[in-house]
Amino acid sequence: MAIRFDRPVSSAAHASRLIGAFSLVLALAVLIAHRFGGLATPYLVLLLVVAVGCALLAALLAAVGLRSLWVSGAEGGLAALAALIYAAFPLALGALAAERYLTLPEIYDVSTDPVAAPDWLSPPKADQIWLKRNPLVTPEDRERQMAAYPELTGRRYEGALDRVLEAVRKVAKQSGYTIVRSSGTSEPDRDLEDRPARPAPGDDAVSDAPGIIPVPTPRPYDDDVAKLIRGANGVTLQATTRTLVLGLRFDILIRLREEAETTFVDIRVASRYGQHDLGFSAEIAGDYLKALDAELLGIAGG
Repeated sequence: MAIRFDRPVSSAAHASRLIGAFSLVLALAVLIAHRFGGLATPYLVLLLVVAVGCALLAALLAAVGLRSLWVSGAEGGLAALAALIYAAFPLALGALAAERYLTLPEIYDVSTDPVAAPDWLSPPKADQIWLKRNPLVTPEDRERQMAAYPELTGRRYEGALDRVLEAVRKVAKQSGYTIVRSSGTSEPDRDLEDRPARPAPGDDAVSDAPGIIPVPTPRPYDDDVAKLIRGANGVTLQATTRTLVLGLRFDILIRLREEAETTFVDIRVASRYGQHDLGFSAEIAGDYLKALDAELLGIAGG
């Protein structure tokens, strides 16, 4: 008489496969919708938290299913293995975010000049929804930045402002930055050169007539001369960029100042959402400065 052995079935293993597949599909869908669609970053974070939670639940159920397989030979081993494969990507995202959140300082704005950071030409605006943050960057925030990223410093180049500015724009374009505003000029004397010269003595004009008559009148703040004076020794560029995978938006400010025969470059990077940037701002600033050093190799100074 043949004995038929009926294997038990692990419901936990089969449930883990479904939940793991859901977590993977949800994570990929929201990443694509945020990177290429109009999904706002706060909703991206919220839905990714849900996906990571589902992936964690799937991993726990898969562990229960594998234990049943080991103890009683229950069916569901392949389902549990599939669940772990599905949950790997969301869990990896969650683990990376958690590691950065716990080990890096709670700041969202970094600058290579922590004492006198360049001011935004146009303050970035974003609907932060539930990812609120303190709009003011405090001295304590700058101290935490210096402690966490001591290597993040400005660059001095032994070159004219216009030459460094050309490299700054080139590297910004290569890095995927979109320049939205600029102020200052690298050639402060161009406007003066374009003006007609005063007639020399002996011309049709009266030779003894004064060339310039000083008239003490108030100068408008935004006239051409005031802009020329303000921009004579420096240039400021404001740009935006997005991270490659997550598509997170960051605002960037690059300030160039001409000092003697050198040009000093500072950069400021800030995320638009939340109080914690997970270290992305410092990475963006550091990568840009390294690329700029390579572009201007040979004229970088201390």
